[in-house]
This record gives sequence, C-alpha cells and structure tokens, in this order.
Amino acid sequence: MVDITQYQQWIIEFYKTRNWYQYEPFIRIGFLTEEVGEVSRAVRSIEIGRDRPDEAKLDQAQLKANLVEELGDVMDNILILADKYDISVEDILRLHQAKLIARFES
Repeated sequence: MVDITQYQQWIIEFYKTRNWYQYEPFIRIGFLTEEVGEVSRAVRSIEIGRDRPDEAKLDQAQLKANLVEELGDVMDNILILADKYDISVEDILRLHQAKLIARFES
C-alpha cells in the first residue's frame, strides 16, 4: 500500500528534479484543468466510446488503465498545489471528512 504522505513528498521531489515544481499556482491550475479534461475524455471513452476512425480501438483493460493514468496526473497536480500553499494531504482529507460528517450526519 502506498502512503499518501510519503507519495506527496516523493512527487514534490520528482517535480523539482524535472523543473516542473517552479510553476506558480496560477499556472499549475491550468495544468490541473488540462488533466481534468483528460479524465473526462477517459471516462467518456469507457462509458460511450469515441467514434474516431483515426484512433485505435482500445479494450476495457486499456481504457481503465488510461483512466488510472489520468487520475494520477490530476492527483499529482492537486498534491503540488497543496504543497505550494503549505497544506498537507492529511489536512485536506481530515477537514473534508469533517465537513461531510457535519453536513450529512448531523
């Protein structure tokens, strides 16, 4: 099992060594938006397909693998944005869980 905190630290260092970390949050949000679009495309491909004769047909395993890849790209951008604002992934998860509990389980 991957520890999310360790992964966040690893991805930060990985981005720094590739000179990708330097981009400010305003630019990073553009990258995140691009990746969310790629998640949308991956889900569309799974759910309703893509009628594109110039694209190879992928089987369900390939489509799912593509979705996993794109979700990872989204997650990486979120983790980098969180770090840019000195927000730990634990804080994100804990506070979001508390919000949902307060909203729906009260």
